[in-house]
Amino acid sequence: MTLLLKTSFYSHSHSSHFLSSTAMAMCSSFCPQIPYYLKEKPYFSFPSKPFFSPSFKVFSSQASNVSAKADALPARIGFLGLGIMGSPMAQNLVKAGCDVTVWNRTKSKCDPLISLGAQYMPSPEEVAASCDVTFAMLADPESAIDVACGKNGAAYGIGPGKGYVDVSTVDGDTSKMISAHIKDTGALFLEAPVSGSKKPAEDGQLIFLTAGDKSLYDTVAPLLDIMGKSRFYLGDVGNGAAMKLVVNMIMGRFCKFYTSFIL
Repeated sequence: MTLLLKTSFYSHSHSSHFLSSTAMAMCSSFCPQIPYYLKEKPYFSFPSKPFFSPSFKVFSSQASNVSAKADALPARIGFLGLGIMGSPMAQNLVKAGCDVTVWNRTKSKCDPLISLGAQYMPSPEEVAASCDVTFAMLADPESAIDVACGKNGAAYGIGPGKGYVDVSTVDGDTSKMISAHIKDTGALFLEAPVSGSKKPAEDGQLIFLTAGDKSLYDTVAPLLDIMGKSRFYLGDVGNGAAMKLVVNMIMGRFCKFYTSFIL
């Protein structure tokens, strides 16, 4: 099934309807099934004014023509940040046969990846310099900025012909700041916050909400397919972060509803 939506909003109500519908489609696979006798009853109430008024195309993974063949993959892949989410994501890349170079502030967290065949570099700068595409999964906006733009950060090693994919959950302003630093070097940038937790990360069942350079999205699509089950391209940088906020809101409301129903 192909999902290809091109939006052109004429009112806040149209924007809210599209935004909520798209976000619901993205997070539906994480939601438990609603009892049949409740399905016709409305259980979400969305605000009349949207969080933002986007105008973008949404491409699902089914709509992409990108092949996941091994010869389509970037030759060298970097991964920065091996925490609860980053470690299983990087492991899935290594297990799929990708040439992965890793970095983490605490080097011992790199050891399981190294034992699987990953290489190690002592700084984000060196990882970005040695790889075609570098992924970053950091815990918070401050860490994401520091790893990308700080001393010995990825921006100092990256350059034309390379790409930086930030899969951290950060706000739109942070994502735009990192994008500006990366693109100033001539490299490409893609934000790709994920919907999912540790178990989906381990199982390669994450959902990627991407925005930024479309050519980089096409390049890394096979890698996203290794780490996740769905991916959406949302246009300009900042839209991915905004959609993640909406998805979190929907999931929070759903969980609150479902919990109250169970109890």
